[in-house]
Amino acid sequence: MEITKINSNTKTGKIYLTIFEILNKYPEGLQWTVLNKKVEELNPSLHPKTVNGCVWKLVEKFPNEIYKPSKGLFRLTKFK
Repeated sequence: MEITKINSNTKTGKIYLTIFEILNKYPEGLQWTVLNKKVEELNPSLHPKTVNGCVWKLVEKFPNEIYKPSKGLFRLTKFK
């Protein structure tokens, strides 16, 4: 799935767009717990388990945009 195909009207779509917005600010990437916390801070109305599920599936859902250079670290592929 490409970033442009994310439906911003759904809860998960909002989470994914927020994740990409956050990761764009951190070329070195972010640890799983930090990324979760930042998404929850920006969208406090979202359920933490929904956020967690979206972060958990990031690499699987967006293999061309996000990768894990080490365990628990998420980074945009453009910063490889």
